[in-house]
Parts: sequence; C-alpha cells; structure tokens
Amino acid sequence: MTSIYRIDDTFDTGLVWFRRDLRDSDNAALFYALKHCRRVWCVFVFDTTILQPLIDDWRAMHPGVAPQDRRVEFILTSLVELDASLRRAGGGLIVLHGDPRTCIPELAVQLDAQAVFTNHDYDPTAIGRDLTVRERLINAGRQLLTFKDQVVFEADELLTGQKKPFTVFTPYRNAWLKQLTLFDLEPYPVNRYIKHLATPPGKLDRPMPSLAALGFAQSNLAELDLPAGMSGAQRLLADFETRIDGYGERRDFPAAKGPSYLSVHLRFGTVSIRTLARMAHGRSLQPDGQGAATWLSELIWRDFYFQILYHNPRLAEGASFKVEYDRLHWETGREADEAFAAWCSGRTGYPLIDAAMAQINQTGYMHNRLRMVTASFLVKDLGIDWRRGERYFARLLNDYDFSANNGGWQWAASTGCDAQPWFRIFNPVTQSEKFDPQGRFIRRYLPELSNVPTKWIHAPWLADAGQLKEWGVTLGKDYPSPLINHAEARQRTLARFGK
Repeated sequence: MTSIYRIDDTFDTGLVWFRRDLRDSDNAALFYALKHCRRVWCVFVFDTTILQPLIDDWRAMHPGVAPQDRRVEFILTSLVELDASLRRAGGGLIVLHGDPRTCIPELAVQLDAQAVFTNHDYDPTAIGRDLTVRERLINAGRQLLTFKDQVVFEADELLTGQKKPFTVFTPYRNAWLKQLTLFDLEPYPVNRYIKHLATPPGKLDRPMPSLAALGFAQSNLAELDLPAGMSGAQRLLADFETRIDGYGERRDFPAAKGPSYLSVHLRFGTVSIRTLARMAHGRSLQPDGQGAATWLSELIWRDFYFQILYHNPRLAEGASFKVEYDRLHWETGREADEAFAAWCSGRTGYPLIDAAMAQINQTGYMHNRLRMVTASFLVKDLGIDWRRGERYFARLLNDYDFSANNGGWQWAASTGCDAQPWFRIFNPVTQSEKFDPQGRFIRRYLPELSNVPTKWIHAPWLADAGQLKEWGVTLGKDYPSPLINHAEARQRTLARFGK
C-alpha cells in the first residue's frame, strides 16, 4: 500500500471509487480527483464478494427467511443522500452490483478515465482486492491512486524510538498526541474544485438499486434510533457535543446515554475521522475537557488497531497476536456447542450477559463495556475459543470493522497486544452491580425479569423459589438457571492459561 499525498499529473477524466467514505465533504480521494482532473465521475460498487457470503450465512442460519442486514440498508440509505448531494453539485453516483476487481477496471475503460482515485482500506482482503484492481488498470493503461483518509496516522507514520511498530497502547497514544499538528486534522476543501464533477453518462445514470435487487429484505433499521448518511452523522455529532464533557463518567454505564453512537458512521465514513478528532482535540484542551480527552483516546485506539493489523496481516487468518497462545486448548464438543448457542441467544442465566446479547441480536449494537464483559464470559467462563465470538460479532455489529473487532476480542481473551492479563477475569455479577446498579439495562432487554427487585436482579438464582414465583419467574422456565458457576469456571481458566 502506497500513500500518495501529492500527485503531479493532471488528467482529463478521473473516477472516484467510494467505499468506506460515503460523504462528499472532507474526502481525500474526492478532493485529489477534483483538483487534478478536468472531469470527475463517481462510483460505488455493491461488492458481491462481500454480499453473497452474508446472504449464504443468513440462509444457513434462517432457512426460509429472506436475508436481512442492517449494514446493507444503512449503506443504501447513505448512498441515496450522497447521490442527491453530488447531483446538486453537478455530479451523481454510478452504482454497480458485482465484483469490483472486474467492475472498476471495466468502468474506467468505458469512461476513458485515466486514473481511479480511492481511499486506503487496511483489511488484508481489501488490500489484495486493490492490488488486483491496480494491476488490471495498469494493463489497461490507467492508474489507481490511493490516499489516507479513514485514520489520522497510518502504517509506519508512528514508530517507536527503535523504528518498530508500537504494540502497547499508552506509548502509542503519547506518540500520536506528540506528533499531531493542526494540519493533520484540517478538512480537505472539496468544494474548491466541486465544479469538476460530472453527471453519470447515458445508461450509467440509473436509479439507486432496491434492497430486493441486492438480495436483501428490509431489516428493523428504521425502528432504531440510528440515522444514516451524512445528515445522520451530523445529527448524532451535534447531540454528542452537548454531552461530551460527561463522557468519562457516563461511558461505562449501558443504561445511560453516554457513548457518541457514531461508530457506525466512522465505519462507513459518513463523517470523517478528522472532523471527530478535531472536535475532541479542541475540547480536550479546555479546562473541563477530560471527557473529550477520554473520547479522543478511544479514537486513537481505532488508529492503533489499524496499524496493528497493517503490521500483522496474519491476524486476518485467525492467528493470536501472542503466538504462544495459539497452543491453548479450548472447550469443544457437544457441551461447548450448546454453551456457545446459549451465549449467542442470551440464555446463559447471567442477566447482564443475556441483556447485552439481546441488545446486539435485536439492534446490531452493543455497548463497549458490554463487548468486553460478554467476550470475557465466552472465553474465560465458558472456555470457548475467542474466534467463535469474534465471528458472531462480525455477523451482527452495525459498526463491524475487522481491526477493532479482532483487537477487542483478543484483548478480552488475553491473546492480543496490550491485552488484559490472562488471570484478570471479569466477574459478570460484579460487573452488573457496578455498571447497571439499578438493573435498568437488564430490565430493558430482559422483560421477563422486570419485576425482580434490584437486590436480586444481578443474580436471581440467589433468591429462593418462593420469592422468584412472587416476581413471576421460574428458573429454567421463564429465565434460565446459570449455565456455569463463575468461581469454578475461573479456576478452569487459570489452569488453562497457566499450563
């Protein structure tokens, strides 16, 4: 992957390939294309190499039910807004459905575009795709020009004093903050050259495809408070700016409105990382800026995981970051499969775990604190390989990003870089009492426990059967008994890692 920040050539015609950057402001590839081309067309490809496995996976898990995926719906809704915005400026989106390794070179030839402009993608599969596209464009006498856009610092831009990649977050964050300049957060002035946009020509100027044409049915996205597109990102950002001072105190409590809820917008680029980091950095310098400083650290974690993946592509093949942990023996067989199914469906008997799994199953979102707690429970209470949980989250998370998902799972499993020590094991009851003290989050997602008093809601099995009956709960019927004994599971995990 070559980072290109200046290009000397000028072109008659350029093609901007939108991917994880569904916005027409502060977009590096769009800016450079408009600046260096007399005429610029824009394209998005619904990638069948990504969509078809989603369809196949859904059909395997939900026979007879039409495939649904909130992310596809979010993208489609965001593209409608992007297309409308580009058209107001004199352009528009060409939308294709196929394999971009074929579609993009063919479209470049069809449009006689001398160069294709796009922003870097750091997933190893995407890097391979881009290498193929680059080669085919070169064979056709054209170029692929790529730019840094979805991170502040990438690849080798931050190294240790020994010129090696960072593997511990705190020194990385310190180096990130030390190297940061205001220029790094400046938006790309797209509007300066916006007149170079061109409307899709002829037969390529088609209506946006429907969900059905892409192979999907409508999900429950419209029922969730998750506005899509550039306007949705701005709405959420404006709301978060009013709350950011309290972020540090509220972010760990899932029943509170603490997070920014912008992660899916960062994932699909309906807002730029520079916009968010600029706001966070500026607010962090104010006297009451601790909340903003804490949130900025979360954005830096995102950069950190991207550079970890860049320097360790083997992670995409299922490897542990700490190779010595690839020898761990996880629970397997029928009992492990049943335990995994109970975890997936939120039937472990531990209310905070089950409520968190209900949240992700119903909405495609899970609070960050709960991502850690549920991951720890799967790995260190149930003894199940973290890769199984990683794949489950990958299927459901609206904001799924391989680098962050892998990094988070390996952190919880103690197999990753700068991970929690293997002997640190979250107690699901203690976590529940600490971070959902009134049981508000549990009651929201587990209505069967709505009448259980706060004293007992974190561990209802400790109440006697008479009390439970009074509250409308029979363990094993209305709500499951605990799948495991946490204290005993903890000892098994200590033995597993300590061998």
